[in-house]
Amino acid sequence: MISKAEQDYLQYLETFLTDARKARFDEVLVNRTNHLTVAIEDVYQLHNTSAVLRSCESFGVQQLHVIEERFGKRIDKEIAMGAQKWVDVHRFDRVDACVLDLKNRGYQIVATSPRGTDCDLHDFDVQQPFAVFFGTERHGLSAEVLDQADRFLKIPMVGFTESLNISVSAAIIIQQLTDRIRREVPQWQLDERSYYETKLRWTKASIKDIKLIEERYFSTLS
Repeated sequence: MISKAEQDYLQYLETFLTDARKARFDEVLVNRTNHLTVAIEDVYQLHNTSAVLRSCESFGVQQLHVIEERFGKRIDKEIAMGAQKWVDVHRFDRVDACVLDLKNRGYQIVATSPRGTDCDLHDFDVQQPFAVFFGTERHGLSAEVLDQADRFLKIPMVGFTESLNISVSAAIIIQQLTDRIRREVPQWQLDERSYYETKLRWTKASIKDIKLIEERYFSTLS
């Protein structure tokens, strides 16, 4: 439950937004989900990380997990085109820390792989919350992720090519699975707490001089 104090605080901050901005936030938030989340492991080329982030934002995935065990990264703002403001990016320096965090939050670990024994995208069961892992451009996911994966997923292809660029495969998988989640999973939207916290972050990020405004607000409560 959201407390009265929390509701009052958000309502106060929303007075600094236009009606159009507030309506747009609600329009986007109603299509956001945490039922599916995405993790990328040691992606070498920065533009691929940014492109995956952009796909998450475009198709309503609220959280992206970035494992940087070998390659330090920053989000390429030009390619992400502002998506980094609207998606929650969680950074990890070890694979095991990311996997453990996701499993503790109830996510199944889903490894993307072109192996013939994996589940095709159109047959994948979306009912339980799951985290889709994408690997490096050349070698795919590490053995550590594959060993800890609960399920495996591949994109069915009929040509000679066995794999796609990570940014392309991520876009296909995210679009297909978010569409199916909305049609097949009864409670796929953000819960009340996640909805509130996300809206609060977006609102604060949209207000100039937010620190000064917060100080003024809380000073009136003391």
